[in-house]
Order: sequence, then structure tokens, then C-alpha cells
Amino acid sequence: MKHLTTFRLIDAIARTGSIRSAAEQMAQTPSAVQRRLQAYEEELGYQIFDRSPGGVRLNAAGELVIQHVRETMAETVRLRSRIADLSGNRRGHVSLGCSQALVPYFLPARISAYQAEFPRVTFDVQVLEHRAAALALEDFTVDAVLVFSDGGVPEYEVILAVPQTLAAVMARDHPLARHDSLRLWQCYDYPVIAANRGFGGRTLLERSLYDKTFARAPVLETNSFEYLKAHVAATDAVTFQIQIGAPDPGGTGEIVSRPIDARDVPGGQLLLGKKHGRNLSVAASRFVEDIRKQLAEAYPD
Repeated sequence: MKHLTTFRLIDAIARTGSIRSAAEQMAQTPSAVQRRLQAYEEELGYQIFDRSPGGVRLNAAGELVIQHVRETMAETVRLRSRIADLSGNRRGHVSLGCSQALVPYFLPARISAYQAEFPRVTFDVQVLEHRAAALALEDFTVDAVLVFSDGGVPEYEVILAVPQTLAAVMARDHPLARHDSLRLWQCYDYPVIAANRGFGGRTLLERSLYDKTFARAPVLETNSFEYLKAHVAATDAVTFQIQIGAPDPGGTGEIVSRPIDARDVPGGQLLLGKKHGRNLSVAASRFVEDIRKQLAEAYPD
């Protein structure tokens, strides 16, 4: 399958915009990459990259070629997975794009359970927000996505959509932890820290705060949910997270969560999706089905 090596090089050049960077990524010399690219262009009969002192970029022909390249690479992974499955020796690779909320609890549990049954299946998990996840599906960077969306029509095939509400997260000994649920105004009796704008939960929060007299800017913002959790554990601050990414309300850890009253914050949706028309490898399709079943059981409504 020598053509796959060429395809991987072309994909690396397209992603990095540089023959030298692609060569470093693929552990080859720039001259070897250049020769292979030129040989492919000569065989095709068209140049697929525009060259400039600043690097290379796909031209119109290249945009068609890269789609073919990535489809072929994805189909090859699927073929290998199916052949391995015939022998009863499940192996393969699964690439996932997910919102940060899926990282602390849900996905680690599901991936570890899957790999306990099929230890030869490897995973790649990329933290992506909704728009970036759609692009990653389109260019075959990931097989499937599990991302939070606060609205809008997805540009990919939605396998399952489950509702998500917002929860307040705080230290176990925080005064608000005595309540079973909270009104949003109660949280603003304390310092509020939040994820950066652009994250789905933050968008829901800001929509809910519109024209509220108690609303005020967060005292701290970050793109790291791990930092938010560590900060509230050590202070009297409160932060917010969608329910699948919030700690167990009855857990025994340093932090706990309490649901925000639905009258105060409208919910969003957690979307499990893949590229329209794409046939996934056996390993990926089985894992996606496992995720679908788990979510359907957890959120029957």
C-alpha cells in the first residue's frame, strides 16, 4: 500500500502548510517528501499545491484531491478493522472529538470499559467545541463527536441528542451545598468564576443573565475546567457546568454539584454525531453504539 504513504504525506502537507513541517512530522527528509509529492502530481497530471516563500496551500484541484485522500485513508482504517474483526480479534483505532465536559467523568469510564473488552483498540480524544467538531468530522480528523450545543442546526448526522441542564459546582462544605437545587440568584451571592466565552455552558449562562439585576461579570475566567474545579475546591467561589460534566451531587470528593432550577436557565443538548454518509470502522461504530446506549439509558427523556 505504497500509495497510502503518499496520501499520508499529502495530508500532512495540507494540514501543516509546509513540506518541511510535514517531513518532520512523518520522520522523512524534506527532499524525499518533495520528490514523492512531485511524482504524485506528475502521475495525476495536475499540481495540487500552490507554492510560495511562506509555504504551500491547496489549490482548487488540491481541494478535490485532499477529500479523496482522506476518504481513502478512512476507508482503509475501516477495512483493516473489518478484517481484524473476522478473526475475532477486535482491533482498530477510534478518533473522537468531545466537549471539555466529557473529559472528567463520562468518556474515561466508557473508553476504559471498552478497552477492557477490546484491549487492542486504541483511542485519540480531542477536546473541541461544537463548530470545531463539525469541521473535524468534515475533514476526517475524527470519526465521531460528542459535543454540547446550545442551539443551531448541526452540519453532520446526529445519531442521538440528549438534554442537558446547567449545574452549579462548589466545594463540599460550601453553604449552597446544603440545598438540593438552586436558583441562579443564589449563586451570585458568592464569587462566580466561569469558562471563557464560546463554551456552550457559558453561553447558556449569559443568556439567562440578560437583564437580571443580580448579574455581574465573573471574577475569574479560564479555558480550563480542571482549573475551575480546583479553584472552587479551595475557595467559596461557584462555577457552572453542564450536568454530564458536573461532579456527582452525592459524591464524596472535594467538590459537589447542585442543579440550577430550570426556570432560571434553559437547557441545551449533547449531540452524538458523525459525518453524513461516512461508514465507520467496526471499532468506531461499536464504540459509538456503546455511547449511544449509555446516553439513552442515562437520559431516557
